[in-house]
Amino acid sequence: MNGYLKKRHSVSKLVVHLVFTTKYRRKLFTGIMINQLRAAFESACVKLECELIEMDGEADHVHLLVAYPPKLSISVMVNNLKSVSSRLLRLQNTHLTRQSKSAALWSRSYFACTAGGATIETLKTYVDSQSTPE
Repeated sequence: MNGYLKKRHSVSKLVVHLVFTTKYRRKLFTGIMINQLRAAFESACVKLECELIEMDGEADHVHLLVAYPPKLSISVMVNNLKSVSSRLLRLQNTHLTRQSKSAALWSRSYFACTAGGATIETLKTYVDSQSTPE
């Protein structure tokens, strides 16, 4: 059961693929800033009891693969990851101009998709193969 989160009354393995884009899709990030974002996301994940499995990005967006506990909603996780990373990136890069009146680094929208080891078809076949008691 390697890679599973074991708690008192549950065993889980929840992984989500997240994509965050910059406000107005502005091309702001350099390679150094992507590394700074990685450190910020890792720091936020520790506080949320999550695990940042993988992270990378381009000038106007980042991709994250995060394992998270069942008690944490994705929207709360996204809000925390965006706010922590924005604050830390601005502290480390004072040349970053505020891109809007709201001073937001990230777009309000995000992409989230669950990620797992089995396809939906495989899971459907497995569930269907369970024998119904007489």
